[in-house]
Amino acid sequence: MINGNVAVVTGASRGIGRAIVRMLAKEGCHVAFNYLKSKEEAKALEAETRKFGVKCEASCVDIRDFDAVKHWIDATKKTFGQVDILVNNAGILMDKALMLMSPEEWAEVVNTNLTGMYNATRLCIVGLLKQKRGHVINISSVAGITGLARQANYAATKGGMIAFTKALAKEVASYGIRVNAVAPGYIETDMLSNLKDEQKNDITRKIPLGRIGTPEDIARCVKFLLSEEAQYIVGQVIQVDGGLAIR
Repeated sequence: MINGNVAVVTGASRGIGRAIVRMLAKEGCHVAFNYLKSKEEAKALEAETRKFGVKCEASCVDIRDFDAVKHWIDATKKTFGQVDILVNNAGILMDKALMLMSPEEWAEVVNTNLTGMYNATRLCIVGLLKQKRGHVINISSVAGITGLARQANYAATKGGMIAFTKALAKEVASYGIRVNAVAPGYIETDMLSNLKDEQKNDITRKIPLGRIGTPEDIARCVKFLLSEEAQYIVGQVIQVDGGLAIR
């Protein structure tokens, strides 16, 4: 269903974003993705992705900067012809108790996770509306559903992404655009790399499935949401967390 489509993926040089880019390329999708600091990893992924016989371009873009994102999306349309899929994956963590959280730490997370999503979606949505088809998939988190201590900034943005998903889904579904969200639990990415084995074991014990997830677990869910099998799924949040946040 997505073979030959053009996808934009934000924050994709590592972790979940990287797995999503590789999945899209394997399915025959041309991909444009951005990075901010990880140039070597981004260029390596760009080269790897092209081996699947698709076009791929990595661009250094600050997702927080509306004008920079506009330039990137305009250039992507010029190079690829259009945009069919947007995956809002860019996000950061700055865990800290609220009583110690600075205004800068609050703003940094909000501007990256929430405003960054707005920037990319706002600049892609007009083209999708004109085409009367397309997909927007937002990578949220179970933190936005259940809340997590010391993550007031992160949880607020991920909860905001869920509300954004539902509101936009109602707004554009009649144009053939499906908007959905994926809410990962604990995933083996750089965000967990600094944890000690004891901390990881403690996390694992809290997960009914008994393991921490992989970036590929999230990519497979994104693949499903883009498939014909999911064509009647709109405005939903799919938890991919091994049962961590069962309600």
